[in-house]
Amino acid sequence: MSSLPMYASESAKAASASESRYRITVPIAPARNARVIALDTRAASVARRISDGPWANARFYTCETTPDRGPADEFLLYRLDGVPAALDDMLRDTDVVVIMATDDSGATRAAAIGSACTARAITTAGVVLGDGFEADDAVAALRPHARVLLLSADESDAFELLRALRV
Repeated sequence: MSSLPMYASESAKAASASESRYRITVPIAPARNARVIALDTRAASVARRISDGPWANARFYTCETTPDRGPADEFLLYRLDGVPAALDDMLRDTDVVVIMATDDSGATRAAAIGSACTARAITTAGVVLGDGFEADDAVAALRPHARVLLLSADESDAFELLRALRV
């Protein structure tokens, strides 16, 4: 019985020293200006926890309705330090917006922010964290605008999505 000749696999060829000159050794540049917007109280908690990550130019905002921030202010964003920011100002020179929700309380805000991003051709991603159906309206509001829509019960997935988007 004769044996077949041995051929190196494509993976083995790519790993060879002769092919190393073709490898890209420069890290991928991060997105220029990313914005992460948390729409409700639990999403704001997640945003605060992950905001310490290795982000280049990401800025984190909340857009939650609280007793001291009534419905009249619901489209006013707040940086994590509490400083207010208008949506139009925040979207200026922005490349990617990640909208986070854990319930339906921010569905109207999600639709408004998504529409504003779509009108400006800003890449939009949605992260809906939860175990059940408490955020169906938020998902429906994000679906027409988000190029990426992640539904997960694990908040570490939000961190990984931000890494994948080079935030």
